[in-house]
Amino acid sequence: MEPNKKRKTPVNWLQKARESWKNRGNKRPPFAIEPKEGQRSVWDFPRPPGIEKISKHIVVNYQGKAIADSRDTLAVLETASPPTYYIPRGDINMSALVSISNKTSICEWKGNAMYFALKSMIDRPAAWSYPNPFPEFSALKDHIAFYPQHLECYVDGNRVKAQASEFYAGWITPDLTGPFKGEPGTEHW
Repeated sequence: MEPNKKRKTPVNWLQKARESWKNRGNKRPPFAIEPKEGQRSVWDFPRPPGIEKISKHIVVNYQGKAIADSRDTLAVLETASPPTYYIPRGDINMSALVSISNKTSICEWKGNAMYFALKSMIDRPAAWSYPNPFPEFSALKDHIAFYPQHLECYVDGNRVKAQASEFYAGWITPDLTGPFKGEPGTEHW
C-alpha cells in the first residue's frame, strides 16, 4: 500500500440492508387494509422480524400425503408479509425431502439458508431452513419452512393461500389483512 493512501473500509452490506427498510411495523401506511375484529394487519408486524410460538395445528401435504404435522411451530412475523411457519425437523417426514446443494441465499435478518426439494418434485424448492441462523434467530435452528405455492398447507384445518411471488413464502389465512409484499408493485416495500 502506498504510504499516503488510506485503505477503503468495506461496506457493511448486512447493516446497510437492515437499515434500508422504510416500513418497520410502527405505523400502518395509508394503503393498508384496516383489520376487522379478530384480524391482524401484516403492517403491524415488526421489522426486524419477530418470532411467535404457535400451538395451532400445522399440516403440510403433497398430493394428499403428509410431509409435516405439528402443534409446536414458530411463525416469523415481518412487516408487510404474512407469517412464515417453521416446523421442527422432528415433526417432518425428512425422507420425503432432498437437500438442494447448489441453491443458497442469505437473509439480512436470519442468516444463510439452505433449500430442500421433495423427492417426488425435484425440479423446484419446496422448503428451506437456516442451519446456523444469526444469534437473534437461533430459535429457527432445526426448523424447516415450506412454500405453500406448491404444497397443501393448513392452519387448524384451513388451507392457506400462498403469498404472491416465487420468492416469498408467507401463509395467508383469513385472520390477516394486507396488502401483502410480493404482489405486483410491492418490490420496494
